[in-house]
Amino acid sequence: MKNPDLATAFHALHRGPEPLILANAWDAGSARLIESLGARAIATTSAGVAWVHGYPDGDALPEPQLLATAQAIARVIRVPLSMDIEAGYSDDPDAVGRLAAALIEAGVVGINLEDGAGAPELLCAKIARIRRVARELGVDLYINARTDVYLRGLSPEAERVAETCARAARYREAGASGIFVPRLVEPQAITEIAAAVGLPLNLLASPGLPPAPELARLGVRRLSAGSAIAQAVHGRTKALATAFLRDGRSEFPADGVTHRDMNALIAAR
Repeated sequence: MKNPDLATAFHALHRGPEPLILANAWDAGSARLIESLGARAIATTSAGVAWVHGYPDGDALPEPQLLATAQAIARVIRVPLSMDIEAGYSDDPDAVGRLAAALIEAGVVGINLEDGAGAPELLCAKIARIRRVARELGVDLYINARTDVYLRGLSPEAERVAETCARAARYREAGASGIFVPRLVEPQAITEIAAAVGLPLNLLASPGLPPAPELARLGVRRLSAGSAIAQAVHGRTKALATAFLRDGRSEFPADGVTHRDMNALIAAR
């Protein structure tokens, strides 16, 4: 069910004294667990959601699976929910708009939408269409426009700040609420981009990135874990399953979440 009040609250979280920290979830169970730890909002990782459904990351996930995930998460949490929809699973802005409408109806109040290797004009068209759809539905959807200038090295290193700012200006004009720049880690570049883009700046947890208090001083408003937590969980699963398959021993680490605790978390909703 669409929730304009949670959308307003999600926007406000980007204006607080500290950056909004998002420990990205990938299904209802992980989302509810993260919420129980004090998370002020839940955002998904596209990679984690794709993997849990048996698809690779990269616009391969069928839309019904994405929508089902959004519905399942929205059912068990009470904080704002933002979904990573990659490039929108289509190059047709109208199709991306229809997906956004379905997500809004499911209770989603924010999305991540990326340019990837595509032309900025295409992302602008998608953002504009989504913004019109959101207004028609009466929800101030938070559109976090991701630019992959740094992630994909889309321009020479010396030109990346300028290219990022130029793209951010176009996405802001199209209706974006925030700008997401994965792999941006250098403090001076962060400061320049944060001051220039005119939108809340979202960064991805990466080696070499300053800690959150320093990021706040540099002008960052949001910090995302991305797929890191999901990757760590899969790494832990790999290690435990390898040991169990090897020797069949019944002793497992005692630091796992108990069956009773997970049942209680879900049942509380």
